[in-house]
Amino acid sequence: MKFHLSLFVIISIILGIKLEGCRCKVVQFIFGDSLSDVGNNKYLSKSLAQASLPWYGIDLGNGLPNGRFSNGRTVADIIGDSMGLPRPPAFLDPSLTEDVILENGVNYASGGGGILNETGSYFIQRFSLYKQIELFQGTQELIRSRIGKDEAEKIFQGARYVVALGSNDFINNYLMPVYSDSWKYNDETFVDYLIGTLREQLKLLHGLGARQLMVFGLGPMGCIPLQRVLSTSGDCQDRTNKLAIRFNKGGSKLIDELEKELPNSSFRFGDAYDVVNDVISNPNKYGFQNSDSPCCSFGNIRPALTCIPASKLCKDRSKYVFWDEYHPSDRANELIAKELIKKFGFITVHQTNPPSPSPALAPSSNH
Repeated sequence: MKFHLSLFVIISIILGIKLEGCRCKVVQFIFGDSLSDVGNNKYLSKSLAQASLPWYGIDLGNGLPNGRFSNGRTVADIIGDSMGLPRPPAFLDPSLTEDVILENGVNYASGGGGILNETGSYFIQRFSLYKQIELFQGTQELIRSRIGKDEAEKIFQGARYVVALGSNDFINNYLMPVYSDSWKYNDETFVDYLIGTLREQLKLLHGLGARQLMVFGLGPMGCIPLQRVLSTSGDCQDRTNKLAIRFNKGGSKLIDELEKELPNSSFRFGDAYDVVNDVISNPNKYGFQNSDSPCCSFGNIRPALTCIPASKLCKDRSKYVFWDEYHPSDRANELIAKELIKKFGFITVHQTNPPSPSPALAPSSNH
């Protein structure tokens, strides 16, 4: 699971604008991990990467767990809402139909997933990026059978694509001695391996029709509460943060190269590292009171690897940067999303449907 902001991650679709010769909306397809998961792992019954128990989702909708690894919205939710866009449903959502896909796209993100197939294997069930791409191929076949090959091609080439993974490849693979990658590679060669794998995956997506695509980089994952509590000093893990910076440098270079190499491609790399690092380093500047421990925990018993009904919540969830040991709170996600909107020039479009309401983050000290 993680904190890579890399998550922070979504790209725009424009409501009401038609593709030439097609009566369908432009939609988005999201590939990611727990920072973007909206419920896929909820339907993976054997997965240990779950957000299916209280108090996950407490500040969104009816307050019940919905599969998001936060108390509220993901960065993707917030960016999409701000532009009046519908939220793509989880691929495994039982209500997903061809009509829903044509109207909203699909979210394939899976908690614990990574760029590498071996990443997160101790979670038992999760979708790696290669698996998510395989599922997307199945979606394409479904849509082709529904509206025909030519119309389907217009939809998939006109769609927007988001790829937001990477932190698990470090936190739940390379940095854990139980994984062979931890001794087969050094810091430089492992990042090269990751970027090389990502290159092939993005080329595969381009071959499947992806023309407008955004890849999100990693945030200072050495500063998530789990990494801090595992250090002797309680400070951020410098090596882990340097790995994130190395990955972002390689990812940015990769996207520049692919945009030149792949015909008709508009690929972009979103590096949110500096924004997130500033929030963590200067929480008071942004209205937070805590940026080093989770809101949902077992008090002094750390690390609390997940949030469960027996957990205790902080008094004011809006004052904490992190919701659990890995993931940002709704308010932190909102701040990050607004910075990304500003940085990349996302434009608010005409709203044909009202966005889902922002959660009312009421103080909570009873749980």
